[in-house]
This record gives sequence, structure tokens and C-alpha cells, in this order.
Amino acid sequence: MPPKVALITGITGQDGSYLAELLLSKGYLVHGLIRRSSSFSTGRIDHLYQDPHEPDALLRLHYGDLADGSRVSALLEAIQPDEVYHLAAQSHVRVSFDEPEFTGSTTGLGTTRLLEAIRMTGLPCRFYQASSSEMYGISPAPQSETTPFHPRSPYACAKVYAYWITRNYREAYGIHGVNGILFNHESPRRGETFVTRKIAIAAARIARGEQKELHLGNLDARRDWGYAPEYAEAMWRMLQRDEPDDYVVATGTSYSVHDFLTLCFEHAGLDWERYVRFDERYLRPAEVPDLIGDASKAERLLGWRASVHTPELARIMVDAELGRNASAVPGPAAPPASSGLPTVAVLPVPPR
Repeated sequence: MPPKVALITGITGQDGSYLAELLLSKGYLVHGLIRRSSSFSTGRIDHLYQDPHEPDALLRLHYGDLADGSRVSALLEAIQPDEVYHLAAQSHVRVSFDEPEFTGSTTGLGTTRLLEAIRMTGLPCRFYQASSSEMYGISPAPQSETTPFHPRSPYACAKVYAYWITRNYREAYGIHGVNGILFNHESPRRGETFVTRKIAIAAARIARGEQKELHLGNLDARRDWGYAPEYAEAMWRMLQRDEPDDYVVATGTSYSVHDFLTLCFEHAGLDWERYVRFDERYLRPAEVPDLIGDASKAERLLGWRASVHTPELARIMVDAELGRNASAVPGPAAPPASSGLPTVAVLPVPPR
């Protein structure tokens, strides 16, 4: 039997890299969509790379952009994926206030272009949409699949649109589309401008004497923080069910930014109050006070439950930063030596 074929948009991001590892470990042929750039942006998946001429390469990268619907259609037609994981987006909430139009085009309309390409090509694939807990906004916690959305940022508004367009294509055209409503999930591969990674980096650099201060905004916001590799497993499980549905993925616990800050700095042997300074530039025009996910449906139907919670997550992230070479460019934590991952090839689209 030929291997299952998956396409991952946003493969170079935190979630995409962990999902690629997971699918490769399960024997998938994985295709990834990356945007053309004059500099390399594949740091999170470089550890998968070997000679692209290897005949057994099972990870293949293709240039493309969600703003180009014709390119997306051509890739789908050529790749013929069994599963499509749509993770690509402008995903920074604070930045979305500065770039609302771009965020809407990529995060919202990009999903439509991908779904329309699936419809037009007639592919019988299964489609995963990366939805977000930010869609709930100020709806009272805990939030589940039935909680009303009240988005409080252009990013959240775009994600609400993407959520409903996925459901629309499921109901109107019979596309096997699912929404994974993932609450905050972090790791040593999180982008450096996201608050959890920013805090972990600062704790390590201050402990090494390489940084003197850390500037932050709202410390009172509370989030349900989980561990990204576990959330990649939940994505995969959603597409293995024959009936498409929508699922919240979360730990069911809530910690403030202040809590996360304390956990990280204490693990590094520091008193955060000596180093942290308030900067109003990091405040959002509309704040989201508290997000706590109710993932009981995912546990019941997918057999998924989070095992890493915020205190352990903070230790994982600080340890990763403390273990980095101080002179090296920050990159992802190394994969397990026993992972046995296949090779990656950056090639034109091959026939299936």
C-alpha cells in the first residue's frame, strides 16, 4: 500500500514542525507549503533535512502563497493529498491590530481559497482548519464547542470567519472539514515575539548575564497554556474520525502572564521583579481577560487529554533556552535521537 499523503500549510511554524514529525513517524508522505523568501525560514524543520536526491525522501517542500488561489489549486491537483492540515496564518494577535487587512486576507480568505481549491479539484481529502481560542474573546470561561464567539482582535475575527467558512463548505459541499479550536500551546519552538517564549528567553539570558531587563505589557491576562507537540497529536486524531466535527483542545487550567513569568524566573533562580519593566506598547486595544478550555469532547471522542500543564511547560521552555549555545542563533530543540525521521527534499511537485 502506498503511504498516506498529507499537505501542511504553515509547515515551518511551531505547530507545522511538530505535526510534520508526527506524520513522518507514522509513515506519511508529507508535503509542505512555504513562502518564497530571500532568507531561509525553515529553521524549525532543518533537522529533518538530508540530501534532496535521496530516493526515500518523504518530506517535500513547495513554494506557494495562500494569496495565490491558482497556485494552491495546482499543488492540490498534483499532490493529491489524503489529508490537508491548514495551519498557515498571520498568527500574532497584537500585530493583527497593526495589519488588519493583511491578517484578514491571509488568516481568513486564505482558508476560503484552500477550501475552494479542494471543491474545484474534487479531491476526496480530509481538511483540518486551525481555529483559535481567541475567537471566544470575552465570552465567560470555561469555553467549549458551544460557547458563543466574541472576538476581540482582527486576528480573532479572521479566525471566526475561517471557522464558519469551514463549516459552510462541510455543510454545503460535503467536504470533510474539521475545526480544531486550540487554546494557547507553547514550546521551545514558539516564535520569539510571543510572550511565553519572550519570557523564557529573557530568564535564560538574564541568568547568563546577557540581558538586563525585560519589557512586558498586561500581566493579568489569563490563558490555558499547553504543550504544542501534544496538540499536534490532537490535530491528527481529528482527521482519523470518519465523521467530521469541531473540537476544543486545551488543558482545562488557567494561569496569568504574571504566573508564567514567576514560574520561568524562579526556575532560572531569579526574582522577576528586579528585571521586568512595563511597556504600554505591548497592550492590545481590546484585551481578552481569561481563556480556559473545556476539552471533554476531545477526551471522549478522540481519547486525547493534555499531560503537560503550565508549570512543567515553563520549566521545559526555560531549560531549552538555558541549554542553547549563547552565541548561536536560537532554533528549535533537537528531536529525539531515536526518532528515525525520513529525509526531506525541496523539489518540484512530483506525481503521486
